[in-house]
Parts: sequence; C-alpha cells; structure tokens
Amino acid sequence: MGVRTSQHGTSEARASGRTPRKGLALFLVFLAGELTLVLSPIIVLVPFAVADPSLTEGAPLPPAPLVTMLVIPPVFAALVAVAGTSLFGAGPPKGRVRRELAWHWNRRDTLRGLAIGIAGLLITIPAAAIWASWVGADEAESAVGELFKGEQLSLAAGLVAFFGVWLVAPLSEEVLFRGVLWRTFEHWRWNRWVIFAVTTVVFSVAHMELLRTPLLLVLSIPIGLARLLTRNVTASVVAHQVNNFLPALALLFSTTGILAG
Repeated sequence: MGVRTSQHGTSEARASGRTPRKGLALFLVFLAGELTLVLSPIIVLVPFAVADPSLTEGAPLPPAPLVTMLVIPPVFAALVAVAGTSLFGAGPPKGRVRRELAWHWNRRDTLRGLAIGIAGLLITIPAAAIWASWVGADEAESAVGELFKGEQLSLAAGLVAFFGVWLVAPLSEEVLFRGVLWRTFEHWRWNRWVIFAVTTVVFSVAHMELLRTPLLLVLSIPIGLARLLTRNVTASVVAHQVNNFLPALALLFSTTGILAG
C-alpha cells in the first residue's frame, strides 16, 4: 500500500513538473549565475586593464570601468539564469522560462509588489538607520557605496549607475534567488514558508557583506514576501526595485554633485 502511495506521489510530482532531478538542474543553474556574478567583474575589467596597465597595480579605478563593473555582471548573471532555465527547466520548451521562474507580467501583481515594497520601507528605513547608528556610518556602507566613495561621475555615468542599482541589479537578483533558487526548492517539494526563509537567508549571505548580513536579512523580508504572497517573481522584482530606489538616488547625488549644483 505504501509503495503504491509512493508511486502515486511520484506520478503526481512528475505531472506537476516538479521532480528532484529538475531541482538539481536548476540548482546548478543558480550556482552558474552566482559564479557569473563573481567572475564577470574581472572579465569586464580586462579591456580596461589592457588599455591602462596601471589598473592592475592597485591604482583607483576610473569611472568607466567602475560603472561597467556595476551594471554588466548582473546582466550576464540574469542571461545565464534565463538560458539555463530554458535549457534545463521542466515542461515543454514553449513558455518554460516563464513557468519555471513564475514570471507573470500582470498589473495586479505588479501593484501588489509596489505596495509591499512601499510598506516594507516603513521597516527597512528605520532598520538601516538603527544599524548605521549602532555600527557607525562607515561600517554600515554597502559594497557599492564603498566602491563609489569619493568618486565623481559625469551626469551620464551617474545615471547609468543609478539605473543599474535601481532597476538592473534587483531584476537580476530576483531572477536568481526568487526565480531559479525558489523553483529549485519547489521541485524538491519544500514548504513554501521554508523556501521563503531559506532564500531570504541565502540572498543575504550571498552579498558577501558579513557585517551587513543581519541588515540585509531585514531588508529582504518584504521582497521575499512579495514573491510568497503573489507566487509571481514580478512582484518581488518591483518590491526590490522600490527598496533600491533611495540608495540608488543617494549614489546619484553623491557621485554627480547634483544637489551641490
């Protein structure tokens, strides 16, 4: 009887497109996307280093490679995630990426993501302020903030950096974490609240900012909830972009001197 139940459960899992094997395949896609995020800044820097060998000797990076290293790696990582999902995801090829990543473009979930993102600011802004007062403003600085600290960019370069932090990075990270990794755990038939918790922790740790990890955990809760409650990665993308808007704006102002002007 138990064997028949097990076989029936396996058949149901296959019918729904959820299988451990596909979960493993998507987990490898996630790792490939993360590896792309880590290695592509080095690859992007190579043409600049060839043109200016002093960059390999510890000289401060000029604006062009800085902005390129900020924007291009997330794009590469998202492309790897989408391509890997298209090749190794479950179900018929047509519409596979949309189904596997829960990528449904509709107005309702977009607005819900926006609302959750705005509501989340009521928690994340005070949390960031408390964290900065506790550890100090310098220690609370994000990796991007540290990278651009003291840099002066043209308005065009500043806008590219602004849109990179506000729109591009959230899209890429959501495709990886709340898209590919989330679906990995669904293939393994994990409880959805457990998936929310694990992806929130992994997202926070994967930024490799040890001191800011507790803050990142708090910041990522509304983003994960948007994905959990709507079952749509579009909502978490929008919530993430809402979360990144103020830091992106601060980066634009501090690097271009718009307010001073």
